[in-house]
Formats: sequence, C-alpha cells, structure tokens
Amino acid sequence: MFGGCWKKRHRCGKVGRLPKPVMISSQPIAKRFYPIPNEGKEPIYLDLTEIEALRLIELEKLSFEEAGLRMGISRNTVWRFIESAREKIAKAIIEGREIIIC
Repeated sequence: MFGGCWKKRHRCGKVGRLPKPVMISSQPIAKRFYPIPNEGKEPIYLDLTEIEALRLIELEKLSFEEAGLRMGISRNTVWRFIESAREKIAKAIIEGREIIIC
C-alpha cells in the first residue's frame, strides 16, 4: 500500500479498545532538540504519529481526510494528533524545554 513502517501504539489504561495501527512513511532524521542552556526542565515527548501528522498537514499541505487515508486512520484522529503536537511544540518553545521524538 504505502512505504514505511507501522507504529504500534498502546491504550492508556485497562478499559477501551486497542488503537488502530498507524502508517508512518519514514523515521525523522533528528531524535531530539534541546535549548541551550537546558535548565533541568522536564522534556516534551513527541510521538512518531504526531510527527507524521504534522508532516502531512503542514509540509505536504494535505487535508485532514487525505492525511487520514495515508496514515490509515480517521480524519478526527489526525486532528487530535495535530492538536496534541502543536500544543507540545508551543509549550517547548515558550518554556525552553527539550523536545524528544520517540
């Protein structure tokens, strides 16, 4: 179908259905970004699914529906990934926190 690897996710807690696998086209080149000097603040963790959603929406300028088709998930799930990633990135920039991609 599409090149790349599948990102295995886990549910948070014991209740609820297991999440669908999400298609990731490629691994990011960088694994972390950190401000200088790092003041010992807790890092912000970005998931590969959030990075992939950002790449498709912001860089490739796809719609949420098209990005969802590429990732094998619904457009609402893509929207949640984008909102989460944007919030985390903004928090890291404003508070000077390290960003770790996992």
